Amino acid sequence: MLAILLFQEHAVEGGAAAGPTSPFEVNFGLFFWTWVVFIALFLLLRRFAWPAILSATEERERKIQGQLADAERLNAEARAAMEEGKKFAADARAEAQGMLADARSIAEKERAALLERAKREQEEVLERARREIAAEKDRAVAELRREAVDLSLAAASKLIEKRLDQESDKKLVTDYLDSVEIVH
Repeated sequence: MLAILLFQEHAVEGGAAAGPTSPFEVNFGLFFWTWVVFIALFLLLRRFAWPAILSATEERERKIQGQLADAERLNAEARAAMEEGKKFAADARAEAQGMLADARSIAEKERAALLERAKREQEEVLERARREIAAEKDRAVAELRREAVDLSLAAASKLIEKRLDQESDKKLVTDYLDSVEIVH
């Protein structure tokens, strides 16, 4: 630091080595040496640094190109996987719709079968009820006949005041009632 201060003092005292006083003043010595240093530095950099910089830049460019190619490949694979997923989803949706349609069809068939069986059972119950009603009617008619025969015999025996053979009386009244029913 002391040497710089001494140099500055000496430059100020000498006056001529102090440098330009105006920014527009041209110092040809400084101008010449600036060009010499620039050209020397340019040649050194061109000879040693430029090939290294250029190869690093080209290597980086190749790496970026490789990464772009990988990205494109991965993007294509992702699109293919997405399309496959969409196709799989559509297939699954179609299969589910088919299964639902099958289930509806089976349920409809089962419902129709149950309705048919219920109608058949209803018809059987109605037929059985009709038979039972007819049988009860026949029994009631037979019972009424028996009572009518008994009442007729009782009334006839009171009229004649004599009891005839009960079997022959019943046969007589039954024949009469049968003949009356045929007329109706």
